[in-house]
Amino acid sequence: MKKSILSLALALASIGMIQAKGSSEPVLMTINGKPVTLSEFEYLYHKNNSQQMTPQSIDEYLQMFITYKQKVADAEAEGIDKTTSFQNEFDGYRRELAEPYLRSQEVEDSIISSIYEHMKEEVDVSHIMLANHGQDIDPEEQRVRLDSIRTAILGGADFAEMARRFSVDRSASRNGGHMGYMAAGRYPAAFEDMAYSLPVGTLSEVFETPFGWHLIKVNGRRPAQGMVQVEHILKLTQGLSADEAAAKKAQIDSIAVLIANGADFEAIATAESEDPGSKRNGGKMNWFGTGQMVPEFEAASFALKNGEVSEPIKTSYGYHIIKRLDWKGVEPLEAMRPVIKNAIANDERGQLARKRRIAELRKKYNASMNERNLDAVKTEIKKAGKLDEGMINKFMESDLAVATADGNDITISEVMADVTADPSASIESTLELIDTKTYQALNRAVIELERQRLAVENPDYRNLLNEYRDGILLFEVADRKVWSKAKQDKEGLERFFEANRDKYRWEAPKYKGYVVFATSDSIMSQAKNFLQTHEIPSDSLSLELRKEFGKNVKIEKVIAAKGENAITDYLGFGGMKPESKGKWAFYFPYRDKLIEAPEEAADVRGAVTGDYQSELEEKWVSELKKKYPVKIKKKVLKQAK
Repeated sequence: MKKSILSLALALASIGMIQAKGSSEPVLMTINGKPVTLSEFEYLYHKNNSQQMTPQSIDEYLQMFITYKQKVADAEAEGIDKTTSFQNEFDGYRRELAEPYLRSQEVEDSIISSIYEHMKEEVDVSHIMLANHGQDIDPEEQRVRLDSIRTAILGGADFAEMARRFSVDRSASRNGGHMGYMAAGRYPAAFEDMAYSLPVGTLSEVFETPFGWHLIKVNGRRPAQGMVQVEHILKLTQGLSADEAAAKKAQIDSIAVLIANGADFEAIATAESEDPGSKRNGGKMNWFGTGQMVPEFEAASFALKNGEVSEPIKTSYGYHIIKRLDWKGVEPLEAMRPVIKNAIANDERGQLARKRRIAELRKKYNASMNERNLDAVKTEIKKAGKLDEGMINKFMESDLAVATADGNDITISEVMADVTADPSASIESTLELIDTKTYQALNRAVIELERQRLAVENPDYRNLLNEYRDGILLFEVADRKVWSKAKQDKEGLERFFEANRDKYRWEAPKYKGYVVFATSDSIMSQAKNFLQTHEIPSDSLSLELRKEFGKNVKIEKVIAAKGENAITDYLGFGGMKPESKGKWAFYFPYRDKLIEAPEEAADVRGAVTGDYQSELEEKWVSELKKKYPVKIKKKVLKQAK
């Protein structure tokens, strides 16, 4: 039986596909017998230098690179690359890094260019929408109904009146379906494409988006307004009585006079504006464009010149005074490309480039469905009259090939792994589901084949993938050998502290001990008595107090110099007693004293741990040099640039 692509995907990635076996790239060195290509070295060398204040020469970087690779070799020797946690994390990165290569660049460029052209123009649209989903809603009936409304409008019915009567868009009752000017990139793809494709005065056909069935009319077009930045002062009138609103109007009029006479706009906005989002910034708002603000505010902002201040204007929020700060038109395509790409990433337009690429990959890898075997599966389901858990489990044991790609089989067991039993489903829908899941499995297979090919043949992808892989391994092995080891090795920390005690000195004594906090004076007295009458090891103090007093007592270990802690200043250095506040207002010292120098590693834990980690690192690197020999090809090194 031929190997299955899907079941071997992780294994292939883990056992060295990314090492470019068979590649014609020059090998710079071998570490423990494992080849390292010149391109990988150059990639990391240039990336490292781009992050340094003072760039390193190739010779200076070489030893750092060798140590890095020796640490990775040590991680592999520890079996970290075989663990499930590593494979899951690495596979997640592998999939993410491959995504740009799994999209048709030609299709994506075409979509981005089309949207960019839309961004140069704004379209005035009126709109009627009917629901296409929901309880007791038949989507086809709704489509037919909206088509009848369209016929009525073409026959002379008033669009606005029809929108008020039938549209489920709540704003239609107020605006008769008139949305005003819309800008590109803010509506579903089908809606935007339809609006921008229609001539002025034209009524669209009925069309669908995920939100419903739509009918639109284009009323006008204009060049894009661009974006504007303003600062404003707001006096809110929402929910106020007529008299209260009049008082707000008087306030905004007074402010307008002050500004006209030279008062500082930002200072007044900070003091007087009732817009909490902008008043902290002197009234300054983020850049905005068409359709992002209420119409009156938008119109006033774009009508001003840079530096001009408006008269008080009224919106549904209240009264505003606006000062325009700046304006910008549509930026060049290359500047907008990442913005557009991000905007379409999760909508149907973003999927077109991926679908086209998958279609190309299906041809590239000779992917096809095994219709005969697939029909056999569906015949068995038909005979059973349903696809239940038992039948799924039976298929899960089968290696029957239902599709193939690049000579590798996709089995029915892999397809069924993505199927959930639904006893209520009809046979027809179940058979459709099997076709769909097989098609999806075949798509996943060709994608996986392309990821594997990229890891072998594409140096940019391979080097980036290796960087992520080695980074995960390096983090884990360094944590085991140095970071966590130093923190958890109490005996080692103490030995290191004793051997280097003279290094850890203080200029002044410190208070060392415990502070026991209680929620009341009586509980504090009980806790004090409890500790006096019980001999409790230091590492059990918190647990024993919690058992005895629950959440009414807590204990904190403290080591502090004079001036570092108000409570220890009072308890140990004769300072004033701090004012008691909050839940833990009552406290007393326990096992406390003043010490002139550290007594144990815990007294200078941060410094000792850091130094101990440095010592472990040095020993580890020394061991790596002996354990993982390096052979450098000097002729290849001379090619590095």
